[in-house]
Formats: sequence, structure tokens, C-alpha cells
Amino acid sequence: MATRLLLLADTHVPVRARALPAQVLAAVDEADLVVHAGDWVGEAVLDELQARCAAAGARLLGVAGNNDGPGLRARLPEVARDDVEGLRLAVVHETGPAGGRERRCAAAFPDVDVLVFGHSHIPWDSTALRPGGGSLRLLNPGSPTDRRRQPACTYLTALAADGALHDVVLHALPLRGGRPPG
Repeated sequence: MATRLLLLADTHVPVRARALPAQVLAAVDEADLVVHAGDWVGEAVLDELQARCAAAGARLLGVAGNNDGPGLRARLPEVARDDVEGLRLAVVHETGPAGGRERRCAAAFPDVDVLVFGHSHIPWDSTALRPGGGSLRLLNPGSPTDRRRQPACTYLTALAADGALHDVVLHALPLRGGRPPG
């Protein structure tokens, strides 16, 4: 069996966008597990994703980010973990500077196969090899609402099956009038 994943981070609703883009909401409806790596900013987007996931029969796994206030911090952990089809998954908002990220994260998450993170709004996909063997895949989906210096707003989809991650796809959202969607 395979689990369809939707990976999000840094939605910043309602500060950077009024709402989540329609393409992202459609992806929620297709997912079995929605992962959000923090910086929701407003509790309404958490409520919306929880309701949409429940209606679609999906699960939601999320963490608080540095821009999330007390209400979100009370509802979300700083680190979340889950076993998805034998794949050990962890979610965190910040991982520090890009330089040395693989080494730091492999040491901080020795029992994890995939680490989803956010904060930078920059898509990231790399693999850290562990000295004793094994590896850690690091994924940042970027932001679906605030592209910063990136060419487009983004999110990731993937499949988890048989203890491995497959079909990782970075989706770019079309700009409307030079502005991010939402």
C-alpha cells in the first residue's frame, strides 16, 4: 500500500496571502497525509486544513514555526514524528543555515528517514549519508504563498511505500499579475 503525501510550509495566512491557493486545496483533497512544517501564522488556516483533511479522510501532521503565535504553539508541537508505510518521518520548522545542514540534521535526527522542514521558503531536497550507514532525506517544500526570492510559490507531493519515499515532485504555482496566488 502507498500513502500520498502533501508537504507544505510557510503558508503565512493571512499575512502574506488571504487564503491558501486553490491548487493547494485540491492537493489536500488528493492526499492521505498532509504535512505542514510551520509558519501557519493564523489559526484559521490550521482549522481549515484540519476540516479539509477530515472531510477527505486524510491525516494532518504539523508543527509550529517561529512566526506562529501562542494559540498555534498551544496546538502544535515543535517537532512531530510519524511512521508512514515503514518510513520514519519527522517535521520541524527550522534547521539552521544551509551550510552544514545535512550533518547537523543527521546528528539531531538519527532515527529518522525523512525530515521535512520550512523557514527559508526555499525548496530543498538533499540526502545526508550517516557515518555508520543509512541516510536522511531532507525536504523543504518552499512556500505556496510567499515566494520571496524564488521564481514561484511551491509545495511538494510524494508517495510513501514499503519504507521508502517515491515520486517526490516539486509543484510551482502560477503567478497572478506578478503576485503569488491566494
